[in-house]
Amino acid sequence: MLKYIPAIERHHAAPVAWLNSHFLFSFADYYDPNNMHFGPLRVFNDDVIQPHSGFPQHPHSEMEIVTLVLQGEVTHEDTMGNKTTIRKGEVQRMTAGTGIAHSEMNRTDKLLHIYQLWFLPNQKGLSPSYEQKDIDFLSHKNELVPLVTGQRVLEDVVYMNSNSTVYWANLREEKEIEFKTFPIRNTFVYVKEGTIYINGSEIGPNDQARLTDENVLHIRAEKDAQFILIDLPAAEANY
Repeated sequence: MLKYIPAIERHHAAPVAWLNSHFLFSFADYYDPNNMHFGPLRVFNDDVIQPHSGFPQHPHSEMEIVTLVLQGEVTHEDTMGNKTTIRKGEVQRMTAGTGIAHSEMNRTDKLLHIYQLWFLPNQKGLSPSYEQKDIDFLSHKNELVPLVTGQRVLEDVVYMNSNSTVYWANLREEKEIEFKTFPIRNTFVYVKEGTIYINGSEIGPNDQARLTDENVLHIRAEKDAQFILIDLPAAEANY
């Protein structure tokens, strides 16, 4: 089954002048008991941050936090002592575990565009940790590029403590790819730009598809498209 969620149904939040966000799941002042998570994917925020602004230090715990930089660069500092810059095409994972605080700032003169994803961890009480990798995912063409995973069979990706895998695709017009998973898995797709068809269903810019009981996905680009695909366990026991 494919559940289609159009872009207009995202929750728009602009709580301060420097931030323009769209929440795909309940977050902050947006609460919908029917839209709390999809498997272990608890948060998906599409954020645009103005120059010389950002999120001051704030705490987290018991969450795997993944940040993908689509435009610009973010300066990260945390209570583990990490002081890093994550640039376009790079991926960051932070295990909040027993507790951590961090800041995320755009210290440049340009807009910063990020996707931030939170996953419920596969175990609690983990020690906080950090990983960052330049995967250059925006340059690959016509393939699903793994970015972050808890499935150790994949190499050259960022590791997280969740039985999930995040992929990125830049699919040219009329190109097709196939994604296969297991019947006990779900798939989440969010389109950044362009138009794709998933098993015959049209998905456009900023639309979502949440797929259950479909372990083979045929994906075709009607127009040049960029999208994120997340392979997720369906049962909580497998998170």
